[in-house]
Parts: sequence; structure tokens; C-alpha cells
Amino acid sequence: MACVLKHFDIIFDTNVLVAGLRSKRGASNELMQRLNDPCLTVHVSNTLLFEYEEVLRRNQAVLGMSGADIGALLDGFCRLGVKHFTPFLWRPAVRDPDDDFLVDLAVAARATHLITHNLADFRTSQRWGINVLAPADFLAILRAAYE
Repeated sequence: MACVLKHFDIIFDTNVLVAGLRSKRGASNELMQRLNDPCLTVHVSNTLLFEYEEVLRRNQAVLGMSGADIGALLDGFCRLGVKHFTPFLWRPAVRDPDDDFLVDLAVAARATHLITHNLADFRTSQRWGINVLAPADFLAILRAAYE
């Protein structure tokens, strides 16, 4: 079944990536399984990829991943994702300054959705037209695109 007149330009916050790797049953994992979905374009930046790597390496034992597994996952995001240079133009953008780079990326990529478990910190990013959703809420929208 094809995607019905919908396309989503998305960014995964690091907490979604970690949640998807920790549990095979949740919405975060299902979204990770759909990264090749023709309705989705995933956007990345060096800053986001470096954060992915730092957090994955810090949680490597808990996630049951080897260094090679982490490298392969990051390589996949590099191959799959559309890469962006993100100047720091929109700061301060959100409640947690460590997350400002995600708004920079979303604006540069013209992302339609930022997927995160940390909704409260991104409330103000809606002023740039970025839909900030939890994984389960975005997954419902994605499923509806196939109806």
C-alpha cells in the first residue's frame, strides 16, 4: 500500500533513538524500523550525529551494543539521512540550551516533525512551524497516511 499524498521531513531526537534500541515493543522502535519508508525523509547534522554517538557509547552496555554496532547504526543514518549544515541562528530557541541545535536543524531542513519524548522543552519551537510529537503520536499520523 502506498503513502497517500503525504510526506514527512523528520528529525529524531536522541531520546527516541535510545528508546527504540532499549525496547523492541514501543513506538520508538517501530519508527526506527520504518526509516526506509518512502513517506519519510530523515534529516541529520554533524551535531546530531555526534550526540547520537556520544549517548550511544555512554549507554553501550545497557543497550547491548558493540562499538561496531554503534558505528553501523551511525553509518546508516549518514547514508539514509539528508545532511545539513546548521548555523546557530535561532538561539535561544527552547528551554534546554543543549537542545537548541535540534531547532537549528529543523529550521535548516524545513522539517515537518521533530520526534521526541521531551515535548515540554520544545513547546516554543512551534513558532517556526515545527510539529513536535511523541513517537506514538507521530506513528499514528504515519499509519493514517497509508489508509
